[in-house]
Amino acid sequence: MMKTLLINAHPDFRNAAHYSIQMAQDFLAQFRAAFPDEQVDVLNLYDTEIPRATTEELLGVWEKQSAHVGLSAEEQHVYAVNQRLLAQFKSHHRIVIATPLHNFNVTSKLKDYMDNILVARETFRYTAAGSVGLMTDNYKVMMLQASGSIYTRNDRYTPMEFSRLYLDKMFTEIMGFDAFYMVRVQGTQTQGVDVAQAVKDGHAELTAAFPKFYQQ
Repeated sequence: MMKTLLINAHPDFRNAAHYSIQMAQDFLAQFRAAFPDEQVDVLNLYDTEIPRATTEELLGVWEKQSAHVGLSAEEQHVYAVNQRLLAQFKSHHRIVIATPLHNFNVTSKLKDYMDNILVARETFRYTAAGSVGLMTDNYKVMMLQASGSIYTRNDRYTPMEFSRLYLDKMFTEIMGFDAFYMVRVQGTQTQGVDVAQAVKDGHAELTAAFPKFYQQ
């Protein structure tokens, strides 16, 4: 059985009224039905210490390490947290990200998390021909996204949905994941949208994607 990590990227992650939280619960229900003897590991980003790419944290640590300079106690702690997040990520072959769309992009903590796992010689490596992904052993990712607007009408909003493009390319093109699945509940704040139907449509998308997600 492939280990599954559910990453909850909603700032208000305890509030079950949010549609991305409901999608995460829908995923967990389908997982329990399909694999009653297995469990999903859950990482709530807004309840977890996530080092940031600043000179005081990750950038400073990596710069000192490349220069073979000793780390302070605080920097050693930052590095240890980064290594735990990285090890956890690499040990799960199925990654599920439940997230709202914030200003057309990922939430700030999700970006911080990506900075912790996009690490050269760990999840990708540099070559003369460009970067090559190292996460090629049947890794898959599923994005569960809730959005107030609709981004599948091929209108001016469609190319502005940077979150899907960013995550898809980072996982498949940079880290080498085998597949990226997108499940949406969208239009929850759009005039004329039947929100209950939008939720049903998202459930149907998830139900269709779920067995493919766990195929070997």
